[in-house]
Parts: sequence; structure tokens; C-alpha cells
Amino acid sequence: MSDNKPFRILGIQQIAIGGPDKQRLKSLWVDMLGLTVKSTFVSERENVDEDICSLGDGPHAVEVDLMQPLDPDKKPAVHTTPLNHVGLWVDDLAKAVEWMAANGVRFAPGGIRRGAAGHDICFIHPKGNDEFPVGGEGVLIELVQAPPEVIAALT
Repeated sequence: MSDNKPFRILGIQQIAIGGPDKQRLKSLWVDMLGLTVKSTFVSERENVDEDICSLGDGPHAVEVDLMQPLDPDKKPAVHTTPLNHVGLWVDDLAKAVEWMAANGVRFAPGGIRRGAAGHDICFIHPKGNDEFPVGGEGVLIELVQAPPEVIAALT
């Protein structure tokens, strides 16, 4: 693979933690560790009820999503893997996806779309397959389009 990538990964944008009871997650992450709840996101399609929290300030802040399923018997099962996914800021999401796909990276269904926090996102599938052999090796990885202020602060 080429070192001349048409994009840069700038840093960690988020981690997402799933459990059967969002209140139990909040007891630790908000009440004990002091994170701030910024907003809530509920999606039937994604089977999720999540609180979007923040650790830190400004472009260096890391989003911590505390998630529970709307229906524990449906998919996606946001609670069955406690560390659900990690999100990475990328300076040019479209170029990153195009280049990675051309180099064998498998993406999860859904393509580039608006995420819960309002940024464009897409996911690298946790497992490769015959057509796209490169996956997250068991980890779901969210690529997040960094806004201009984050790009400026992290480059």
C-alpha cells in the first residue's frame, strides 16, 4: 500500500460503549468520571438510545457515546460488545473511503451518511471478506469527517 494517502487520520473522535442499561453506564461515566451529557440520539433503524457525552473541550474533546438497545432482541445489538466502536477524525472522508476501498478495506453497509453528532461518517466492518480482505479485526471503526476547526487544531 502507498504511503501517499489522499487523507490523514487526525485523532480519536469518539468511543462508543454499549450496555443493556444506559443509566448504569451514566452512573460511571457521568456521575463518577464527570463527563458531560451533550445530547441524546434515538434511532429505531439503528436500534439505539444513546447519550452523547464529552470528555475535554474544543477540538481535543473526545465524544463518549453511552448506548443501550431499544429492543435487546433486535439487531444491531449495540449492547453485546461493551466497547462498541472507536471513531477516528479524518480530514477528507470521501477520499479516505475511496482510497481504502480500492485497497481492500471492507465497509459496513450504509455508506457515508450523517451521524448522531451531526458529522458525516462511515464504518469499517469488523471483519474482512473475500472481496475486501481488510477489516477491523473484530473492532468496528467509525471514520468521522473532521470539521474545519478540528482539522486546523490537529494538523
